[in-house]
Amino acid sequence: MVDVMDQVSTQAHTDAPLLRVDGVTLQYKTPDHLVTATYRVSFDIHAHERLVLLGPSGCGKSTLLKAMAGFLHPVEGKMTLKDRVIEGPGPDRMMVFQEFDQLLPWKTVLHNVTYPMQVNGVSATDAKQRALDALGKVNLSKFADAYPHMLSGGMKQRVAIARAMAMKPDVLLMDEPYAALDALTRRKMQEELLQLWDDIGFTLVFVTHSIDEAVVIGSRIVVLSPHPGQVRAEINCDHLGLDERTSPEFAQLTGRISHMLFDGQDIAH
Repeated sequence: MVDVMDQVSTQAHTDAPLLRVDGVTLQYKTPDHLVTATYRVSFDIHAHERLVLLGPSGCGKSTLLKAMAGFLHPVEGKMTLKDRVIEGPGPDRMMVFQEFDQLLPWKTVLHNVTYPMQVNGVSATDAKQRALDALGKVNLSKFADAYPHMLSGGMKQRVAIARAMAMKPDVLLMDEPYAALDALTRRKMQEELLQLWDDIGFTLVFVTHSIDEAVVIGSRIVVLSPHPGQVRAEINCDHLGLDERTSPEFAQLTGRISHMLFDGQDIAH
């Protein structure tokens, strides 16, 4: 097991955490054996925070996100949201996946956004208004009557974000949502996400394997060690962002994180 190490100063919070990960060990079965994805991972997430889970492939960051969503259950430790143990999926946690094709192809953009709300008891009138508001925030109002096959990959992701935000969740969970996009589209999507956060101030948990993206998106980064994942560091980067990409401080921090992740390892791993 890898020891927890290099604990970096974090942003001070006086309020109670919104979501708490407390000594969580996660495992899953393969045809051949039992895999321990994370080992006794602990960290807190506060309201309106943008927390990024960063680490090499196989460190358990996406597995942690799925457990927050309620799709997996810890074999040790617990996760709580507003002091209640997370026991399954719920509308208080909405997830945006990496795959572009996470929309229902037979429904229009508008109906894709309204569908989860109506399933959860929101009236058709309220669901439509909330959907139109959400689509406006991601600049897709003109495509409300379009079908998913008529959209680019980046536009599909924006619909998925609008669908999640229209539910007004306590936490938005995003699992490498921009990994498959080209560099220009990815940067545009990062800008739009940060602008949306400025407008609404939601709580975000974002998984990525890109160090630059982690520093741009996150107000705080939890760096995980290689498999099985443990917390290696927590880094406050709220003062950095898109406008700081070319600054010496940005380069210094990304270099330090890179050294932390890859020193003594195969950087391609």
